[in-house]
Amino acid sequence: MLVPLVVVLLVLVNVLGRDEAGVDADGPADVSGATADPRGDLPPVPVDTPDVTPAADLACPVLMGQLPLEIAGETSRQVDSDTPFAYAWGEPPVVLVCGVAPPAGFVVGGPQTFAVSGVEWFVDTTDPAVFVWTTVDRNVPVEVRVPSTSDSAVPTALGPIIATALPYVEPVPAPAE
Repeated sequence: MLVPLVVVLLVLVNVLGRDEAGVDADGPADVSGATADPRGDLPPVPVDTPDVTPAADLACPVLMGQLPLEIAGETSRQVDSDTPFAYAWGEPPVVLVCGVAPPAGFVVGGPQTFAVSGVEWFVDTTDPAVFVWTTVDRNVPVEVRVPSTSDSAVPTALGPIIATALPYVEPVPAPAE
């Protein structure tokens, strides 16, 4: 008598569904449709980039492959550039470009030079809207453009990533203009 009762219960559960457990009797969940864009829904940022040098072509892919989708609370966003060595986060955008020229006006140990998170940066504050942080101790300079209304959180967070991805070199003064 127990076997027929178990069979009836199994049939009822399979036909009617498991409403007490919260499982829909209509079958598996619908998982079709578009997935969320991991880089947010902001429009692409137009980024001017320098010509790619052989040194940048060798070094920058390592750095670009380690950049996070989110940093210092800012979500990554698409860029519109001539090279794959540009990246952006947030609104207003913080923009990173790998393989830039050494910063004009850099003087070793000068007042605009800061060691932050394992990287030595030259910070150009001449544009009141954007502060330009450029590494001066890596085999390929990296530039990070930060809105002047922001703090140094993104360059600070990027320091360990850059230090790991790009080899250290002794800083040298900028060439005379």
